[in-house]
Amino acid sequence: MIRFHYGLLRLALLFAAILPAPDVSGETLRVLAWPGYADFDVVKTFEQRTRSKVEVTIIDSDDVLWQKVSQNNAGNFDVFAVNTAELQRYIRQKLLIPINTAALPNLSRQLPRFRNLDAIPGVVHEGQVFVIPYAYAEMGLIYDRQQIKEAPESIAAFWDPRYRGKVLAFNDGTHNFSLAAQALGISTPFLLGKQDWPAIVNQLIALRRNVLTFYAQPDESVHLFKSRHAALMLANYGLQQLQLMKAAGFDAGYVIPREGALAWLDGWAIMRGVRNKALAEAWINYLLEEIPGDILSARQGLGNTTSTAINHRAGDNLIWLQPVENVERRNNLWKRIMSGDRVGKVLAP
Repeated sequence: MIRFHYGLLRLALLFAAILPAPDVSGETLRVLAWPGYADFDVVKTFEQRTRSKVEVTIIDSDDVLWQKVSQNNAGNFDVFAVNTAELQRYIRQKLLIPINTAALPNLSRQLPRFRNLDAIPGVVHEGQVFVIPYAYAEMGLIYDRQQIKEAPESIAAFWDPRYRGKVLAFNDGTHNFSLAAQALGISTPFLLGKQDWPAIVNQLIALRRNVLTFYAQPDESVHLFKSRHAALMLANYGLQQLQLMKAAGFDAGYVIPREGALAWLDGWAIMRGVRNKALAEAWINYLLEEIPGDILSARQGLGNTTSTAINHRAGDNLIWLQPVENVERRNNLWKRIMSGDRVGKVLAP
């Protein structure tokens, strides 16, 4: 777990409050965020520094986020946190405006893998930056060190007959088709071709037969791991789950597989109806400082883009999620797979 000293935090917050900031006295910033992205003390420091007011609305799903942003043509909020895999539909609907990266000196504090925005799918559109990376989690492997003495190196471990009935996997068709594509060595896990479907369906049927069960939420995964004596888990929530596992008393190990880990990346975007763009950019720049990032990681167990997580190596291969070729088809096929159908019936029209 990340070590975090709250005495130092308080001093740092007080010091930060007196640093120079844009003159936006009396302005209100309307923020739409995921839990833990805009905690009270983080917001308070920003308000004191800028002499502004921040109104935070918390969302808990991509569907709710889309609903709130798309209503009234994004006029109800100024800045929001969004997954890069979801970003394109906001851009297509012209709900966002480009971000002036020159107004964000703290971009230089980001880790090398996040500095080259052109290399991150979905961030740059027609030469303009529409989101600034902030938080992430990758789908690594969590294992019980008492049952598995040597760390598994490959996602092939989920299909290993030695762990039959001891594996927990995430119940999601979209991600699992990409995972199976990785296991089969398919280089385009988000854009499957016609020739790929039979082999991937077979692979997922084999996964269903090897796993103990599937989970949906982080707390549920820990409960199942403990009550059903699991040994290996696909960590859809990454280090957040590892933190929960250790808090529950498990001697848990965590690895990024050699094939790379599918990973979601959240960033801050500015809405077309923003009332004060300079204030919105000041908010994004502020969150790239050390203290907000450390708070995010300590409290939520999520990676932040300015400090290396203790369980990561610089060379770890994170494969950022991208829009897939057909979400509806993946999810419909996944339901058939979960129901116990064989490959012929799963793929039947």
